[in-house]
Amino acid sequence: MLVYALVAGLLFGLYFSLVGIGLNLVFGVMRIVNLAHGDFLMLGAFIAVGVSALAGFDPLFAVPLAFVVFVLVGLVLYYLLVPRLQGSVDPEMLSIILFFGLSQVIEALTTIAFGTSERSIDSGELGKILAGLRVHVFGGDADGPVELLGQSFPTSWVISAAVSVVAILLVYVYLYRTRLGTLTRAVMSRREEAFATGINVDRVSAVAFGIGLGLAAIAGVFAPFMFGSVTPAFGEDATVTSFAIVVLGSLGNPLGTALGGVVYGISYMVVQTYLSSWADLLPYVLLILILLLRPSGLLGRRVRVA
Repeated sequence: MLVYALVAGLLFGLYFSLVGIGLNLVFGVMRIVNLAHGDFLMLGAFIAVGVSALAGFDPLFAVPLAFVVFVLVGLVLYYLLVPRLQGSVDPEMLSIILFFGLSQVIEALTTIAFGTSERSIDSGELGKILAGLRVHVFGGDADGPVELLGQSFPTSWVISAAVSVVAILLVYVYLYRTRLGTLTRAVMSRREEAFATGINVDRVSAVAFGIGLGLAAIAGVFAPFMFGSVTPAFGEDATVTSFAIVVLGSLGNPLGTALGGVVYGISYMVVQTYLSSWADLLPYVLLILILLLRPSGLLGRRVRVA
């Protein structure tokens, strides 16, 4: 059971890294707290449900669709909301209020449109092409589980973890191997100085905001497989979980979220295996512990400079 919990925790941890990395990217660049993060994740899940149930396609096709749609949504929302926040005396506090209100609006509109019933997708619908490739190369059953270290795991968990790794690597490439990423890191480090050197801070921030929402939507595509089902109220819990992961890794350091996600995922599965009734409390317990014992997160990076 321990081996199963650790390997499953690693798979979930890689997925949880994707859940939180968009939130941390937005905070790192703009120092605003997006309390609607989980709601964009929930909307990504509903896109996956639509692609699978209504269009009859493999939910993997929802990944590029959700990313592109919410990058564009993020660009629009940025120019509508964020510049006004940045011009305020306390943008962090106002962002909490603003995005909390946006979260409530999104949940209410989604509830009106789709109702409160749970939405799920048959796990066999995810990765049909990949499953066929796996059978062709390794043999076995296309609908069967994946064997790792002598343990069997749902194919959907492995695909979710694999896509998460690819997404995180692409974020690394974006931040450390592109000119736009260099500008983004400059804004993350010293926003005022970046503006003074002639960097188009608004453009860089808008792209980062769009990518942050796009990453949340990608994570949402896999939520029905990792959690079983989603509802319009799913966003609230997803936001709390995201904050726990971000704070655990290092607030303001997007790639630190990968470490936070893995630690959270392993902790979650170990608790789920041995003390399942306590699993829902884990995000809150981790938040309290990390804030009391190591407020700067496991990587120890400070996000404020005196």
